[in-house]
Amino acid sequence: MDSHSYSVQRGFTLVELLIVVIILAILAAIVVPQFASSTEDAKLSSLDSNLANVRSAMDLYYQQHGGRYPGQYRETNGTTLSGNDADKLAALKAQLTLYTDVNGKTATVKDATFKYGPYFKKENLPANPITDSNDVAFQGTAALGMTGVADPFATTPAKGWKYDVVTGQFIANDARTIPNTTTTYDKR
Repeated sequence: MDSHSYSVQRGFTLVELLIVVIILAILAAIVVPQFASSTEDAKLSSLDSNLANVRSAMDLYYQQHGGRYPGQYRETNGTTLSGNDADKLAALKAQLTLYTDVNGKTATVKDATFKYGPYFKKENLPANPITDSNDVAFQGTAALGMTGVADPFATTPAKGWKYDVVTGQFIANDARTIPNTTTTYDKR
């Protein structure tokens, strides 16, 4: 019997390691695009949900306020707004997030006069998940069209939503193309 014992240590050969690395690379090439696709799907789903919520709130407001849409009348005195987008935006946000009377005047406390709303718990409209903007571009009586920009990092990105206070039409303001398709996010 030999007093020296030798142990044989075995490891992976270079070829075996290369095969494992190649298999992992192939699996990664299959899985990574699936995650990118699910991100786009999630954004579209969120966009659909946000549009449905805003439109539902506006429809309820319209029914409760005698055929007036939010942002069409001043939140301070119920008179007709014209021209100034900043005033329309302030009225729109106030009328959707505070208590209102039948003419669209707002109050922070509910009482017998200010008995409608609030339609949203947050102070702002939900953001358009495609442009990541909750700002609103107001339109006249012409049909709303998309003016969204293709580059989300542009210095002047598109406003997230378009809204016509007379007709109540509320749409996402984004005309970007979905990667690898010819479909756009044009949600009307």
